[in-house]
Amino acid sequence: MFEISRQGFYQSIKRQESRAKELAKIKALVLQLRMQMPRIGTRKLYYLLRDEFRLQGIKIGRDALFTYLRSEALLVKPKKNYTKTTDSKHWLRKHDNLMKDQVINRPEQYFVSDITYVKSRKATHYLSLVTDAYSRKIMGYQLSDNMNSDNVVKALKMAINNRVNDTKLIHHSDRGLQYCSEVYQTELRKNNIRPSMTTGDDCYQNALAERINGILKSEFLIYQCNNKKELELLVKESIDTYNNVRPHLSLNMKTPNFVHIKKPEKRTTLV
Repeated sequence: MFEISRQGFYQSIKRQESRAKELAKIKALVLQLRMQMPRIGTRKLYYLLRDEFRLQGIKIGRDALFTYLRSEALLVKPKKNYTKTTDSKHWLRKHDNLMKDQVINRPEQYFVSDITYVKSRKATHYLSLVTDAYSRKIMGYQLSDNMNSDNVVKALKMAINNRVNDTKLIHHSDRGLQYCSEVYQTELRKNNIRPSMTTGDDCYQNALAERINGILKSEFLIYQCNNKKELELLVKESIDTYNNVRPHLSLNMKTPNFVHIKKPEKRTTLV
């Protein structure tokens, strides 16, 4: 009646059962990676798992992986959250934007800095980050209970200590009070680093730094810790995974640390 032979019917069932077993393997591999990077996107999942798929004889493309993860409710849903951490209305000196329309062609040519908030069950904490604009590697960080300049400058000192060369460096940030402060500017001068800042309140001129904040908060710091001590451990593990494991679309699916230490290639800034 349906113009399907008995043999064709049972072969169809066999193919469905075989495919179900393949998909079960895929789900296990995805969940294993998600234990380390809970909100990693599907494109990066496919890049990290495609060799394993090949070894296990699993045939699935990127689009098919999207479809399967959607059916299993495993796609990552975007989060929208914003709290202002920048106070640019102060009397301290602001510096010109030295990063706008510039070509970034090597690591440690520009550092970009920003501050974001992270909550534990006991309080709201502030995470200061210093990132290399070329490699997207987080070079320095500091988790503190406030946004005092003395705390924010600790992230800069860590970034300076983690440098691998002594070439000329420009530090780019927003016009926040902490970055304009004497303690921060003194540290820049002491290390022969030129300051650069956004123009007015245009957050897009520091988009790269804010993007890195967003990746950490949306993909890694998604669990609320009980206290600052637990949060410090989570931040440390998250930054290590971000630098050494998570591939970047803007880096041709390489990790920040890999790009930071290899031979530079010419690239134009997104700012």
